[in-house]
Amino acid sequence: MTRCRCAGGLWISSFMNKFKHLSVFVLSAIVAPALAQDLPEANPDPVLPEPSGVPLDSVVAIVNEGVVLQSELDYQKRTIIQRAQQAGMQLPPDDILQEQILEKLIVEEVQLQRADRYGIRISDQQLNAAIQSMLPPEIKFEDLPEELAKDGIAYADYRNEMRRQVILNELRRAEVMRSISVSEREVDACLADIEDNVVENTEYNLSHIFISVPESATNAEFQEAEQEANRIYGEIAGGADFAEMAVRHSDSDSALQGGVLGWRPGGELPTLFFDVLADMQEGDVAEPVRNVSGFHIVKVNQMRGANKRSTVEQTNVRHILIMPNEIIDDATAQQRLEDAREQILAGEEEFAEMAKLLSDDPGSGSEGGEMGWTSPGTFVPTFEQVANEAEIGVISEPFRTQFGWHILEVLGRRTYDNTEDLKVANCQNRVRNSKLASETELWTRRIRDEAYVDIRI
Repeated sequence: MTRCRCAGGLWISSFMNKFKHLSVFVLSAIVAPALAQDLPEANPDPVLPEPSGVPLDSVVAIVNEGVVLQSELDYQKRTIIQRAQQAGMQLPPDDILQEQILEKLIVEEVQLQRADRYGIRISDQQLNAAIQSMLPPEIKFEDLPEELAKDGIAYADYRNEMRRQVILNELRRAEVMRSISVSEREVDACLADIEDNVVENTEYNLSHIFISVPESATNAEFQEAEQEANRIYGEIAGGADFAEMAVRHSDSDSALQGGVLGWRPGGELPTLFFDVLADMQEGDVAEPVRNVSGFHIVKVNQMRGANKRSTVEQTNVRHILIMPNEIIDDATAQQRLEDAREQILAGEEEFAEMAKLLSDDPGSGSEGGEMGWTSPGTFVPTFEQVANEAEIGVISEPFRTQFGWHILEVLGRRTYDNTEDLKVANCQNRVRNSKLASETELWTRRIRDEAYVDIRI
C-alpha cells in the first residue's frame, strides 16, 4: 500500500522547546554567483582557470509554478540531523528521511501558492503578535533575538519561517476550519459529557503517531494500515522509543518532532483522543484507534489539572460611525461628528437618537449605537484603546479607524465570570477539532494530488 507521507512537522530546537509550538526556521536559498576570473592573454590554445566561488543552487522539485531548491532540502536535513543528535534520537535511513523532508516542502509550497492566490498576507504587527503569544513569561519579546542567537538561529530567518507558518495556518483555517459546521445538538451533547469529566478538567502533554490510509481507502488498505499500527504499538510496548518510532513511521505533521504535540487542554482535544484519555496516566500509550483517515497511537507525556473559573473585564459601549465616501470626505465626516457631539453635550439631542439618525454602523445604528457588553479583543485596536481610556459617561472626541470616524461613550464596566461561556466555546472547539484532523488530512491529500509535481532527484 502506498501511503501519503506528508512529513509536515518542523524540528524544534533545544531552545525552542522553552516555547509552546515554535517552528524551526527554513533558510531561504542565498547563493553567491561564481567570482569572475581574469583570462590570460590570448594564445593559440588558451587554458581557462578552474571556476571558483559558491556553486549555483539547483531545483529538486517543480511544484506548479514554483520550485523547491536543493538548499532548502539540505538545510532542513542538516537541522533535523543536528537536533536528533542532540536529543539522542535515531533517525530513519537517509533516503527515507530525505523523502519525508522533500514531501513536506512540496506540500508547503502547494499551500503557500494557494495562500498567495487568496491574497493572504501577514503584516509585521500580526507577526509580532503571533510570536509574542508563544513566548513564555520569562522571555521578553525584545530579548528574543539574543535568545535565538544562543542557539545559533538568526532572528531574520526565524521571522521569515514564522511568517510562513502563520500564513499556512491562516490558509488551513480559511479552507478547512470554516467548512466544518458545529450544531447546537453537538454542543449540548458535549456540555453534558464534560460535566464532572476528568479529561475536560485536565491538560495533557501528548505525543502522537498517525498511520494514514488513502482517501476512499478499501477494506484491504485499512487492514494493512491496522497491521502496521499494531506492529508499531507492539514495538513501543516492548520498549521501543516512542519518539524514534514517530520519526520513522508517523504520517502526522508532528512526525519529525518525534510526534510531540505539546500541552493541550483536555476540552479542546479531538473526540478521538478525548475518548481514550479518560483511563490513561503519565507514560501510558493507547492502543491504535481508527478514524476515517487512518490509525492513531497516543502517548501521555504529562498531565496537570486545569479546573478553574475564569473572569474577564468587559465594557458596555455605544458609538456613532460616519464612513467617508465619494460625497463625504474625511474632514466632513469628522466635522459632522464634532457637531453631533456638541448637540448631545448641550442637551439638544439624545445620543441614541443621534446614532439612529447619523450612524453608518448597520449593527448598532438602529439600537441607538449600543454595542452591548464586550470583552477585550472584540474591537480593532484604535477603537479599543479609546474605549479603555474613556471615562464612564463622557463622550469621546471624534477619532479615526479603518472603518471611518467615530465618537463613543462608555456606559459601564464590569468584571464578568465567563466560565460558562468558555465551556460553550470549548465545546464548539472540541467538536470542530474532532473533525479537523481528518478534514485537514483529506484536504492536504487533495491539493497535493491536484498539484503538478516534478521531482528532480
